[in-house]
Amino acid sequence: MAGNQVVSTDMGVGLSVLFTLVAFVCAGVTFVTPGTETAAWGFAAAIIAGILAVSASHAYSN
Repeated sequence: MAGNQVVSTDMGVGLSVLFTLVAFVCAGVTFVTPGTETAAWGFAAAIIAGILAVSASHAYSN
C-alpha cells in the first residue's frame, strides 16, 4: 500500500544550536577583551550569529 510520507529534518534545530554556540564564543571574546577593537568584532559576530540562529529555526520549520 503506497501512502504519503512526510520527511522531516532537524536541520533547523542543528543550525540553531551551532549558531548559538558561535554566539556564546563570540560573546566570550567580547568579555575577555573589553574596550578593544577585537571586542567590537566579537560583539558584531555574536549579534550576527544570533540572527542566523533564529533565522535557521524559522527557515527550516515545517
